[in-house]
Amino acid sequence: MRLFISQKQKTRVNEDLLELKEIRLLDSNGEQVGIVTAREGFKKAQEENLDLVEIAPNANPPVCKIINFGKFVYEQQKREKIQKKKQHVAVLKEIRLHPNTDTHDFEFKARHALKFIEDGNKVKVAVIFKGRELAYKEHGEELLKKFVEKLADVAKLENEFKFEGRIMHAILSPSKTKKKK
Repeated sequence: MRLFISQKQKTRVNEDLLELKEIRLLDSNGEQVGIVTAREGFKKAQEENLDLVEIAPNANPPVCKIINFGKFVYEQQKREKIQKKKQHVAVLKEIRLHPNTDTHDFEFKARHALKFIEDGNKVKVAVIFKGRELAYKEHGEELLKKFVEKLADVAKLENEFKFEGRIMHAILSPSKTKKKK
């Protein structure tokens, strides 16, 4: 009889299940046999030349299925791969401005931010002050307000403007009702 021990999933198979008193058994077709002892389930698996695999360890009693363990692991990996494809991780992109940024540069950076937001990423807009520019914080605040207004149709302001050291920043996230291309 084959004995497989999966290190990654730590799925109990065959002899590992003999320590259980009773299990809910599913046959190789997926039909429920009922609640049996672990030894009986193991014997039925041996008769069919397959493995007894624990599918739901947290159930009471644990659910085990008679199946080829290699096939079980393959299907599990396939399901995990599909789930990973469906996930989207939001990345925080940063746009840096200065209080005296010209209109052309401002429009250029706004277009980049729009592209980032349409891709589903968050955008951190930072206004960096140098030297005497710190005395005119209102210029940076006006610039941030203008930037937020420019992207208001596709993004929403996640939090109020924050001033940390020489940097004033705001975080924009995609709004729920974003335009599809």
